[in-house]
Amino acid sequence: MTSSKLISLTEAITLRQSIETLVFTNGHFDLLHAGHVDYLQKARALGDALFVGLNSDRSTAALKGPKRPLTPQPDRARTLAALEYVDAVIIFDELTAHHLLEALQPEIYAKGGDYVLDPNRRGTLLPEAPVVQSYGGYIELIPYQAGYSTSELINRIVERYCD
Repeated sequence: MTSSKLISLTEAITLRQSIETLVFTNGHFDLLHAGHVDYLQKARALGDALFVGLNSDRSTAALKGPKRPLTPQPDRARTLAALEYVDAVIIFDELTAHHLLEALQPEIYAKGGDYVLDPNRRGTLLPEAPVVQSYGGYIELIPYQAGYSTSELINRIVERYCD
């Protein structure tokens, strides 16, 4: 049952104790698409369990703008939890996953390849990197699939259906 995968941070900390190699990722997952599914499958293959931190509606609006998310938080959480590659979903209100990473200390933190670890490289600098590095975790940047992004999907919908 997918609802059992929707857990609190306290529950996640308890579950984490029995997981040898925990993989953690986080995001908005608004308008879930094939790129998300591929990404989550690759992330899950890196360890024994995949926990997904889901930005709440409030943090998504703060980061993406007042018109986002398009899909409400309960629906995004249920959709993620329904995926076989996802072992747990934890909703969070903060703008970054710092607190979740500090609490769970996953062996692997997976993020999309649109992020960078080196400030001299082109891309978005991963804000959580110092937290993961502080406890000796590993960061895996999973290559971004061109053509698969929620923003691109929204733009295609607007172009095709809005006059």
